[in-house]
Amino acid sequence: QVQLVESGGGLVQAGGSLRLSCACSRNIYSINNMGWYRQAPGKQRELVAAVTSGGSTSYADFLKGRFTISRDNAKNTMYLEMNRLKPEDTAVYYCNADGIYYTGSTYSPFDSWGQGTQVTVSS
Repeated sequence: QVQLVESGGGLVQAGGSLRLSCACSRNIYSINNMGWYRQAPGKQRELVAAVTSGGSTSYADFLKGRFTISRDNAKNTMYLEMNRLKPEDTAVYYCNADGIYYTGSTYSPFDSWGQGTQVTVSS
């Protein structure tokens, strides 16, 4: 399977910014959809933003334009630029991606999750 490696989380004050990265580590043939999710303590995991292979993006309504998702297909990497952060944005952020990877001459589908990165916003 394909491993997704996240980075960029941390502690920031309200109103600050963070940039998350999610890199796919494996022989990638193609990636279809990529997305960022988050899970706060005691709450269900929710979709934050998603981006298709063609670059179309979608966002959760609660973001109100504060976050921007992007991807670099050459690097098989996705980003989440988070601005004007609020304490309620505190959560573990996970990335997800699906597509095709190869091992030798064998091509297989994948749908993988990252291990999660903690984002904490202080008031």
